[in-house]
Amino acid sequence: MQFLWKYIDDLIGKGLEMSVISEFLLYTSASLVPLAMPLAVLLSSLMTFGNLAENLELLAFKSSGISLIRIMAPVMVISATISIGAFMFANYVMPVTNLKMRSLLYDIQQQRPELTIKPGVFDNTLEGYSIRIGSRDSKTSLLRDILIFDHTQKRGNIRVTIADSGYMRMSADEKHLLLTLYNGHTYKEMQKQKKEKKHIKSYPHQRDQFEEQEMIIEMTGFGLNRSDENLFRNAYSMLNINQLHHFEDSLTRDLDTVLIKFHTTLEKTLVEKPKNLLIKKSRIVSDPMKSTLNSEELTILPLHVDTLFTQLNKLEQRRALTQSINYARSNKSITSSNAGTTDWKISKLRRYQIEIQRKYTLSLLCLIFFFIGAPLGAIIRKGGLGIPVIVSVLLFLIYYVISMTGEKFVRENILPPFAGMWISTFILVPIGILLTYKAANDSVIMNVETYFLWAKNLWQRSQKLFRKR
Repeated sequence: MQFLWKYIDDLIGKGLEMSVISEFLLYTSASLVPLAMPLAVLLSSLMTFGNLAENLELLAFKSSGISLIRIMAPVMVISATISIGAFMFANYVMPVTNLKMRSLLYDIQQQRPELTIKPGVFDNTLEGYSIRIGSRDSKTSLLRDILIFDHTQKRGNIRVTIADSGYMRMSADEKHLLLTLYNGHTYKEMQKQKKEKKHIKSYPHQRDQFEEQEMIIEMTGFGLNRSDENLFRNAYSMLNINQLHHFEDSLTRDLDTVLIKFHTTLEKTLVEKPKNLLIKKSRIVSDPMKSTLNSEELTILPLHVDTLFTQLNKLEQRRALTQSINYARSNKSITSSNAGTTDWKISKLRRYQIEIQRKYTLSLLCLIFFFIGAPLGAIIRKGGLGIPVIVSVLLFLIYYVISMTGEKFVRENILPPFAGMWISTFILVPIGILLTYKAANDSVIMNVETYFLWAKNLWQRSQKLFRKR
C-alpha cells in the first residue's frame, strides 16, 4: 500500500488497461515477498504454538515426555526450507521482477505527459515544445502562469505564448493535447525581409492578444510504448549475487585506480617539482664538484624554510609566494575533484554491498523469527489473530527500525556493510535463544495472565492494609 500510494499519481487518469495495472501490481507484490515472508513466519509460528498452548496440547505433549525442542523440530525443518526458498527467490526471481517493474513504471510515467508537468519546471516531453506552469489547482486542474515556447520550426524561440491561466486535457482519441488558454498574448518573430531600395534587413514581429485561445498539439508516439529493459539492468536491485559481486569488484578497482592516480599527481606537484625554479644555477653544485668533495666534509643540516626564504631577494620572494599559491590552488582543485569522484564511487559501492548482505539477512530472518515466534507463542499461550498479530507487528517494527538504522549508517560510511546490515540479526539471535530456553523450561515470564494475577494480588493486599488502618 505504501508503494501504491507513492506512485498513485502515475497510475490514475492514464487510461491504462486492466492488464497493465495487474502486471504492475504483480511485479510490485513479488518484490515485497522477501520482506513479507519473515513476518508471515513470525505470525504463523506465534498463532500455531499459541493455539497449542492455549488448548493445553503442548502440556499433553510434555506430559508424554516429549520436549518442546522435539515438538518444534518438524516446523524447524520447514522454516529452514522456507529460508532457503526465500534466498533463491531473492537471488533469482526478485531481480527479474524488479527489472520488469521499474521498466513498466518508467513506461507508465512517460504516458499522458500533461499529468507529469510539474509547477515551476520547464517540461520538454512534447517534441518541439517547452512548457512551464506556475501552479496547478488540485481540485479544478486550473493551470496558472503558463509559458509555452514553440520550437516546431526549429529556428529557436521565435514563437512564445504567455497566458494568465488555462486548462490542459487529452482529446478523445488520445492523439492530441488540447490547451485552453485565457488572458494572454503570443509573440512571433517573422522571417527576415529586405527593403526594395535600401537593401536593409528588417526584423518584423507579430504580437497577438487574446482572452481565450485553443491550442492543439499532436501527441504521436505517446502511447504505452515498452522500452528496452537493458536500460535499467545495471541497477543494484536488479542483480543477483554473482552480478553484484562483479560490480563490487569493478568499483573497488576503480577506487584503487583513482586513489593511485591522486597520490601520483600529488607527488609530482609537491615532491617532484624542479629544485632550480627559484635557486640560481650558480648556487647549484655540479656533479663533478660533488665527486671531488670528501664524504667526511658532507654534513646533514636541518632545513629551515623561513631561513632559506629570507636569503632570497624581494623579487625571488615574490616569485616563491606566487608559485606556492598557484601550487596550493592546483592541489586544492585536484583534491576536491578526486574527493567528489571518490565519494560518488563509495556511495555507489555501498549500494551494491548493502544489496548483497540484504539477500542473506532477509533469508536467514525467516529462521530467526521462527525461533522467536514459536517459543513466544508457547509462553504467551494465546492463539488466534489478537495478541499474536500485535506481538508480531511490534517485533517486526523493532527489527525494521534497527535494520534501517544500520543501513543508513552503511550508506553514510559510518559502519562497514557487514556490521550495519547484520546488526539487527545479532540482536535477534540472543533473543531467540533466550525465548527458546525459557519456553523449554516452562517459564511464565511472558505470560500475560501471570502479570494480571500479580496485579490482582497486589490490589487485594493494598485493600486489606487500608481496611486495617
